[in-house]
Amino acid sequence: MSGPKGAAPPVQVLVVEDDPVTADAHALYVSRVPGFAVAGVAHSRAEALRVLERTPVDLILLDLYLPDGHGLALLRSLRAAGRTTDVFAVTSARDLTVIREGVSLGVVQHVLKPFTFPTLRERLRRYAEFRSTAAADGEAGSQAEVDRALSGLRATPGSTALPKGLSEATLEAVTRELREAGDAGLTASAAAEALGVNRITARRYLEHLVEDGRAGRRPQYGQVGRPELCYSWRG
Repeated sequence: MSGPKGAAPPVQVLVVEDDPVTADAHALYVSRVPGFAVAGVAHSRAEALRVLERTPVDLILLDLYLPDGHGLALLRSLRAAGRTTDVFAVTSARDLTVIREGVSLGVVQHVLKPFTFPTLRERLRRYAEFRSTAAADGEAGSQAEVDRALSGLRATPGSTALPKGLSEATLEAVTRELREAGDAGLTASAAAEALGVNRITARRYLEHLVEDGRAGRRPQYGQVGRPELCYSWRG
């Protein structure tokens, strides 16, 4: 669907991720950010190339570990073909050598998995601002203007998107524990024990994920007394 008359077209994003559940979650995140649209989802290097051949794409969310080759190999082939599509490397890889190679190939952001919706939303917002600045007519008036444009893209997002008292690092850890729990789910007590925090703190993070639509909750019966809430990942 097109936007209001005169509005810039949405940034078309290709999600490349081998795990179907994670791919769907990342696509959902992208679709929830104003100004962005999902151009396609691919689960392999070959599938990504097929999508790119037939669909205009502005940005690729690229998993680096694909079943038919490394993500950077895909990126090298795109650059060799003259494609300048921007790339966010979305990966669990923490190897600085890989990160440096990604930068040399034009990766504009590295986003470590697992990540939350606010993390990706903030990076996409900064990327959109950078695109808007880079597309403006005229030239930069000074080094300061160039620095501001680049710093906006590279800056580390703050925690302003989270409720007061919640940290991005702890939320990432809670998210990881919840996803690893699978369908069995996780109680606040179990999360607190796994993370080394108190039960009230763990429950605040779990409730935040519920409010954000990424987790569900249900009563868990068993012991005598009030049932305890059990949380499960919904993406």
